[in-house]
Amino acid sequence: MDIGCGSGALSIRLAKKYPEAMVVGIDQWGKQWEYSKATCELNASIEGVEERITFRQASASKLPFPDESFDLVVSNLTFHEVKDAPDKRLLLKEALRVLRKGGSFAFQDLFLLKQTYGEMDALIASIRSWGVSRTEFVDTNNAPFIPKALKLPFMVGTLGLITGVK
Repeated sequence: MDIGCGSGALSIRLAKKYPEAMVVGIDQWGKQWEYSKATCELNASIEGVEERITFRQASASKLPFPDESFDLVVSNLTFHEVKDAPDKRLLLKEALRVLRKGGSFAFQDLFLLKQTYGEMDALIASIRSWGVSRTEFVDTNNAPFIPKALKLPFMVGTLGLITGVK
């Protein structure tokens, strides 16, 4: 599952990389974005993976799936945008709720914004307390492939990647 799929790019990439997988992309597709379910479906059709992707309108704060429904859950720069969840950490908990035991996850967001996510050690401890067996934080701000000019807080300076296995 791809949470906050936007135009469907990451969902489509997953379907192409894993040809045996069925992929679900969810998004609110609010008025501030030019994306829609129809746009995602058209993009999936153009890429030849429309038979293996389903797109649904839903909020990341209340995913419309039973516990442990997915083998992989990803999200890219979505959680900080979710308007109906004041505590963005609970969005991570909800995403992990639908992940199967032994399943993998990768979430990229503005995790270094302390006013949004708190201290990283506390966030990682919370994630582990939600039944995650292994997790890692990657400070992409320190990645050598990101130019120094882009590492400013208003650019990518607050980005981070949290990965792991439930």
